[in-house]
Amino acid sequence: MSTTPVIGVLALQGDVREHLIALAAADAVARPVRRPEELAEVDGLVLPGGESTTISKLAVLFGLMEPIRERIAAGMPVYGTCAGLIMLADKILDPRSGQETFGGIDMIVRRNAFGRQNESFEAGVAVAGIDTPVEGVFIRAPWVESV
Repeated sequence: MSTTPVIGVLALQGDVREHLIALAAADAVARPVRRPEELAEVDGLVLPGGESTTISKLAVLFGLMEPIRERIAAGMPVYGTCAGLIMLADKILDPRSGQETFGGIDMIVRRNAFGRQNESFEAGVAVAGIDTPVEGVFIRAPWVESV
């Protein structure tokens, strides 16, 4: 029997594939999580970037909101990037109507602190030691108001 932890990636919306690839590259055992039965089979969970209101709605629709809240409260390790960070906050300053979070971190976040997602952009960035600009992707990320 393997003692390697199985890491789930919440696979409702967002950068699911990219997180699964990164975990595999780190030799982790990773699998997508879309249903409560799949959540029950993982030792930790990654909440990917995406759109937090969509993740919230889909988590309720797929019956994952309460099971994830319960696992977090019981001590399951969870890592959230961008929208995943928002989903881990106990409070959102600018939620959409009806938006919920999984909670678990005593923090307050602001979803659109740097503008709306449609204001994200790509641009070349000069990097010392590299002759040509490096393509940078600038997304609008959440802001942690307090922890």
